[in-house]
Amino acid sequence: MKPLILALLLCGCSHAPRRITIGSKKFTESVLLAEIAAQLARAAGPPVALAHQLGGTQVLWNALTAGRIDAYPEYTGTLDQDVFHGHTHTDEERRRALAEHGVRMTASLGFQDTYAIGLNEAVAARLNIKTLSDLAQHPELQLGFSEEFLNRADGWPKVREQYRLPQHDVRSLDHDLAYRGLQAGTLDGTDLYSTDAEIGYYKLRVLEDDRHQFPEYRAVILYRADLASRAPEVVAALERLAGRIDEPAMRALNARAKLDKIPEAEVASEFCQARLGVATRVERRSRAAELWQRTLEHLTLVALSLAAAILFALPLGIWAARRPRLGQVVLALAGVLQTIPSLALLVFMIPLLGIGAPPAIVALFLYSLLPILRNTYTGLRDLPPPLRESAEALGLGPGARLRLVELPLASRAILAGIKTSAVICVGTATLGAIIGAGGYGQPILTGIRLDDLSLILEGAIPAAALALVVQGLFEALERLIVPRGLRL
Repeated sequence: MKPLILALLLCGCSHAPRRITIGSKKFTESVLLAEIAAQLARAAGPPVALAHQLGGTQVLWNALTAGRIDAYPEYTGTLDQDVFHGHTHTDEERRRALAEHGVRMTASLGFQDTYAIGLNEAVAARLNIKTLSDLAQHPELQLGFSEEFLNRADGWPKVREQYRLPQHDVRSLDHDLAYRGLQAGTLDGTDLYSTDAEIGYYKLRVLEDDRHQFPEYRAVILYRADLASRAPEVVAALERLAGRIDEPAMRALNARAKLDKIPEAEVASEFCQARLGVATRVERRSRAAELWQRTLEHLTLVALSLAAAILFALPLGIWAARRPRLGQVVLALAGVLQTIPSLALLVFMIPLLGIGAPPAIVALFLYSLLPILRNTYTGLRDLPPPLRESAEALGLGPGARLRLVELPLASRAILAGIKTSAVICVGTATLGAIIGAGGYGQPILTGIRLDDLSLILEGAIPAAALALVVQGLFEALERLIVPRGLRL
């Protein structure tokens, strides 16, 4: 009887629905497409989660191939250039290349979102610039491009070479922030996507690609091949989007989200109902509820990473102080970790730990090590030799000397290192939103993307306040731990 019950339990567990995760890049169109795909998949039955604003192509592609997400919106031109480095050109070639990574692709969603270069309309009219070729006559123009466009083989390098453009000193900046530069007059032109809602809003002139240098960027959905067996109804829901979104429709969806400030979930729900006849439910939460959730997420990231750093760096700093030569090597290694750019470290963690809180906690842990380690090492090494000699003369062993004399005397320096690490954690944790870790970085990213100052402040102000609170708590802790004579 018992083996039969166990077999039934195992059978039941094997059929338990696994949550499907759909990701998106950090620009509005990708967020909208992921929201539409998620709502259709959810309407098909299984539980579906969204991982919004996960950075750029490589972040999403690594997460997909590692099984951390199950699907995300992509573009054929991006696949060719960023993923397969120009080795695919037709849909058949793309499908074969994707199959080697256990990934499949839907048919085109019905529109393409290719690159373009746009100028402020007033500047373009004054200089009579209508095509990309016309730029060659105006080297004085101030251009600012997204990092991706600047570095892609089919982006600015190709355009500059093919059109023999003289503008070499161009700025690198976030795509959404470039529009602010155009509006303020500090930029004359920037790279655009052909479905950007801001083209009309900011009165931009899209320059004609008269030599046809930009490849096609047809929108598709990439999904893991095993999704067809795990959740065939989800694959069917994703395939329903093929050919259902044309360019004017996509531009209108972008405008609803970016210009009319309608939440992406509501815009996606309206589309599903109007275009596909699928009624979806949108969960609405107050800003207070959102703030509370982001606070809990941020505190979790900071608390876990800082606690792990203290438990690891404090004994390591003590050991380094006892062995100065090896200690210098340890400090140098911790210093190298500190110099790694935050975003690079977060992206490096995705294949190892996936997306969400785990890679963010590990990255914050690594960034927290150096201040604690260095201050522990310095605090113990700088103790006056006569104090150590007095402790030895009293007959105290190494453990007793450390506990009763050395650590209390070095406590102020050690606490200063921990306080520094805590403040670093609070600030750096905002970057965790790029890989789906949540926290105060989430409204900041969304606010930058939607050009919504209130959303930016919704994350920036609590983060700054939390840093002040943390600093105040450590000041109070110092009064409790550090001997009064040392505080004086």
